[in-house]
Amino acid sequence: MADIREYPRSAEGSNISKIVVDRDLCIAAVSCMAVAAETWELDDENKIVVTDANSVDDDTLIASAEACPTKAIFLYDTEGNQVFPK
Repeated sequence: MADIREYPRSAEGSNISKIVVDRDLCIAAVSCMAVAAETWELDDENKIVVTDANSVDDDTLIASAEACPTKAIFLYDTEGNQVFPK
């Protein structure tokens, strides 16, 4: 079974309501952290976790997800539609 973590997002004015990380895909490249260090950190298994889902704006959050070489980060809008990856 996949190791999936979901993180709700409630930033005012945000169109992204949920961040999902597939930890099986994460290779700890930390490219997401290079874009939005205040959102992510590595845990003791060297897998990315969300530390603050509301710390950056939507564009920065999307850019951090796009930076992931394995596409381990999924973003969903307020209606539950996957907005990244498309």
